[in-house]
Amino acid sequence: MTNTWALSALWVGLALAATLLAIWFRISTALTEIVVGTGAQLVVVAFFVQGGLLGNTQWITFLAGTGAIVLTFLAGAELDPTIFKTKWREALVIGLAGFSGPFLGCTAIAHFVLHWSIMSSWLCGVALSTTSIAVVYSVMLELGFNVTEYGKSILAACFINDLGTVIALGLIFSPFTIKTLIFIAVSVAVFAALPFLTPWFFRKYGGRVSEIEAKYILFLLFAMGGLAVWAGSEAVLPAYMIGMVLAGTVGKDHLLIRRLRTLTFGLLTPFYFIRAGSFVSVPALIAAPFTMLILFLAKMLTKAAVVFPAVRAHRYEGNSGTYYTLMMSTGLTFGTISALFGLSHNIITPAQYSYLVGTVIASAVIPTVIANSFFLPHHLLPHALTSKKSEPAVQRAAVAEEV
Repeated sequence: MTNTWALSALWVGLALAATLLAIWFRISTALTEIVVGTGAQLVVVAFFVQGGLLGNTQWITFLAGTGAIVLTFLAGAELDPTIFKTKWREALVIGLAGFSGPFLGCTAIAHFVLHWSIMSSWLCGVALSTTSIAVVYSVMLELGFNVTEYGKSILAACFINDLGTVIALGLIFSPFTIKTLIFIAVSVAVFAALPFLTPWFFRKYGGRVSEIEAKYILFLLFAMGGLAVWAGSEAVLPAYMIGMVLAGTVGKDHLLIRRLRTLTFGLLTPFYFIRAGSFVSVPALIAAPFTMLILFLAKMLTKAAVVFPAVRAHRYEGNSGTYYTLMMSTGLTFGTISALFGLSHNIITPAQYSYLVGTVIASAVIPTVIANSFFLPHHLLPHALTSKKSEPAVQRAAVAEEV
């Protein structure tokens, strides 16, 4: 398909259909976009064009990559500095446990049980070590946990967990050269300056219809992303750190965050998630369903084995401890980003990519459904929601609409 506008209409139409499905079934838009991308690729290849959705077209690749970068930035910017200062020890212990357990466990299972290569196994460990900030934040927001200390503690632990994933992805798969040292040095300088430079810049030049704040942030993300790629790393890695260091400034500018979300979820991330789904091989999943089952059980069991004791050690007992553990067991955005990174750099095969993305999708749905159906800690809900806990909204909060 050489008609750019017709191809654009196809992709945006798929994004619109995915959003409608998310609304009807009350699940995450990112999930439906991945599933729609997988199904559409299968249908188009079977009945229309051999190339399918043409996900490797240059402009689609650019929009998808930009979506991953800005989404990663927004995830970092959602960190609440105040709650992190008071709960840093808890977030650090639980977050590192949530990362290290499945990272090491899934790597070992992929290598010794599934007989994947060393590098493919490490990539598997990275992809399945994540949590899903998008899913967890959506659930916290719908239930009202986002305003409670309990909900903010879960989110802080999720951030530490995903930070471990981001660092591991960079350290294991990036070549260490003089370029790496330059990248690290420049990154440290930029991260140290941004909390002081950004508020001054926004006060002096912000608040105009030209949206200079958005341009400033996109310039930072593209510049640091370009430097990361030049150093042999991945563009999403500095984006997460930029979001975290600006959480106290940009993160508190709700109007700016809302505008960035409109750009990101309205245009960019549909291309990313649909493209990610289009690379999933349904025949590969059908041919070896037990591979995905093994990976899913590996992630769930290794995550629970280390997170649950860490949660209990911080005096979360009963339903609150189980709910905390299940929320930490979700995965979506960073798992998909890691898997797509592995596929793009020939670290994993298309079949292995399909198994990983299938596992990531399952981990986004199943733990949240179980958590909200059977282990919801009603006593920790805000008073307004506690009095309505029997309403369907509480039961259907499993994987809420992306915020």
